[in-house]
Amino acid sequence: MLCQFSFQNFKSYKEETTFDLQATTISEFQESLIKKEKCSNLLPVSVIYGPNGGGKSNLLQALACLITTVVKPIHDLGNTREKVIIQQGFSAKPFLYDSISVDEPIEYRIFFRTGDHEYRYYLATVKDEIYAETLDRKTFGGKKSARIFYREGEEISLGPILSKEGVNTKVNEKMPFLSFLAINYNISVIAEVQEWFESCIIRSYGNPMVEMEVMFSEDTKVKKQIVMLLNDMGIDIEDYRYDSEEKQLFLKRTMEGTPYELRLSEESDGTRKLIAALPALLVALQEGRLVVIDELDAKLHPKLLRYVISLFKNPKVNKRGAQLLFTSHDMSTMKNTVFRRDEIWFAALNEKRSSEIYSLYEIRHEDNERVKSTAAFDKQYMEGRYGADPYLQNMLSGGDWD
Repeated sequence: MLCQFSFQNFKSYKEETTFDLQATTISEFQESLIKKEKCSNLLPVSVIYGPNGGGKSNLLQALACLITTVVKPIHDLGNTREKVIIQQGFSAKPFLYDSISVDEPIEYRIFFRTGDHEYRYYLATVKDEIYAETLDRKTFGGKKSARIFYREGEEISLGPILSKEGVNTKVNEKMPFLSFLAINYNISVIAEVQEWFESCIIRSYGNPMVEMEVMFSEDTKVKKQIVMLLNDMGIDIEDYRYDSEEKQLFLKRTMEGTPYELRLSEESDGTRKLIAALPALLVALQEGRLVVIDELDAKLHPKLLRYVISLFKNPKVNKRGAQLLFTSHDMSTMKNTVFRRDEIWFAALNEKRSSEIYSLYEIRHEDNERVKSTAAFDKQYMEGRYGADPYLQNMLSGGDWD
């Protein structure tokens, strides 16, 4: 489970930027929170709004870059632990609007939970080479973190756990030491971290080719679940089948007693989108994975988007702590009946053309009052009161915050 992600010097982001999925103390949707004894509560869903070019996609791409930088070399050498890896990579580029940042490190910091531990991983790269890297671990409720390893340039120091394993510290300058350890050794602490990174699901529906990539399963139980969810979303089918000769997915329906099959390519945009997205979302809910999706609302009816959100916020469905992080332009779901205030985030450019993010919970009126939980979030956003439309400097402008 993702707790917090920070990064800097990545595309439109120059300064250190922190995205937090740790729940604040507000009372909304308490029943939907992911709870663990001796740990802070986590959010099951977070959405990022903002104008085009404001940095929404770049935030998700920064997270995707960190994850795939670790996973890709492991995958390329066939040493993965997860059977199903659903990820797409993005190029890492430093901040675009000055001449200094191009030679400075792109830095990532991630704080996550898996098994019985909390991990903090730091990675810094310069022109695709590893500049620095650190991995720390803490037991739930523990007071101190244990250093697993530390790397700066070619120098690598090992914590007590790895020192006992006698691992080699000579690694290619372009490969994360974490990936190197996962490829060459069977060490439980590394395996636990490796499996978490591999479990993360990354999709961008701003890319039309992704909608053509359809996951499907012939497992009877899985098929039944997918068909049931599609029916709940208003897509009335009885079954599906994949024709290996035609390389086509067919959806089955019965009309007035007569069975029909329709190629997926002949279905509506919304149906194709759901068929492409739903299996990955189902895998996440079944296995407690993190799902990162850019433009989840593209070609998706607002009611269907709301239904997807509700699956992750329903503890009876989301029993293993899956999380959904996505960008959206859809205002119809920006409501207090759908989201907590700390689940809504905004991305926008400041006066220096650098992206910044902030949550709805962080916004305060000039008298230091927060936006109320009963406010019409979508209406106030469209009126420019939240600052992400058009620019960040309007964030704390005056107005009625009822």
